[in-house]
Amino acid sequence: MSVTPEAVKTALMALKDPASGQDIVSAGLVRALNIEGGEVRFVIEVPGASAPAYEPVRAQAEAAVAALQGVTKALVILTAHSQPSAPPDLKPKAKAAPQGPAKIPGVDHIIAIASGKGGVGKSTVAANLACALAAQGRRVGLLDADVYGPSQPKMLGMSGKPGSPDGKTIIPMKNHGVTMMSMGLMVGEDQAVVWRGPMLMGALQQMLGQVAWGELDVLIVDLPPGTGDVQMTLSQKAEVDGAIVVSTPQDVALLDARKGIDMFRKLKTPILGMVENMSTHVCSNCGHEEHLFGHGGVAAEAAKLGVPLLAEVPLHLDIRVAADGGTPIVVSAPDSAQAAAFHSIAKQLVAKGVA
Repeated sequence: MSVTPEAVKTALMALKDPASGQDIVSAGLVRALNIEGGEVRFVIEVPGASAPAYEPVRAQAEAAVAALQGVTKALVILTAHSQPSAPPDLKPKAKAAPQGPAKIPGVDHIIAIASGKGGVGKSTVAANLACALAAQGRRVGLLDADVYGPSQPKMLGMSGKPGSPDGKTIIPMKNHGVTMMSMGLMVGEDQAVVWRGPMLMGALQQMLGQVAWGELDVLIVDLPPGTGDVQMTLSQKAEVDGAIVVSTPQDVALLDARKGIDMFRKLKTPILGMVENMSTHVCSNCGHEEHLFGHGGVAAEAAKLGVPLLAEVPLHLDIRVAADGGTPIVVSAPDSAQAAAFHSIAKQLVAKGVA
């Protein structure tokens, strides 16, 4: 049985913050919680002057988590700050001279996952593709650039706030072999991000340039739906190897997918292919197959536009349940028929030399 972030937090709520009297979770001392297999790591961040008084709390926290079922190792680090901690400032800085697309240090390839409209499963494809590439032995990063509707923390089972040792560099989180950064880690789950275009563009540039991505074979960028500021900023500021456009087979979705492809072509970003999501549904009770959103529309569109059809992903309950549970289907059931489509896309991208 694998340990969950909720179980870790519940165990830590038994420990009190000596300063406020609250439990250390409610007091906001627990940061950068990361679970990988049976290993649990997190940071207890406290005011610098009182750090020595928190060493017993650190030891108690480590012992409490190590005692949880499913935990093979617990590592708790005590850090101190001289001022009240705050998330890194993602607001745009002073305007600089215009620059063309640039490489991100340490990142070999960038692949954008896009859709013309929302609700077609773009983020599900991005999360599963990232994990499938990690299963191929690639060093994978995932940037959740859907600032208004970030979903990757939920899908990849990550919580807590990223660390920032100097107030400028952001330390991303890692789970399932994927290094991830998302605006969803910087704000509360129910907190809206109410920003205009310039703030979006500034946040994207800082998440590209100020996150300590490390050495990556490929960075997957989960874009918001549509053809707006984030898509344009990514293509203009970073060297993107190509985009994958996700759509359902129905005509309404394909109308917007065409616009997305046209946008990337105008921005001179190659189209690596299309993915037909929710392609078919097989009843788990009787085995009857239905094409709820039509079938073959994306294949026909890809042929018309002269781009590859990378996969047809079925509409299946297990894919949704796995995503909601924080363990994508390619991790929870890697040999299943539902995971096969994502593994196929990953192998194609590796063969193309873009991942």
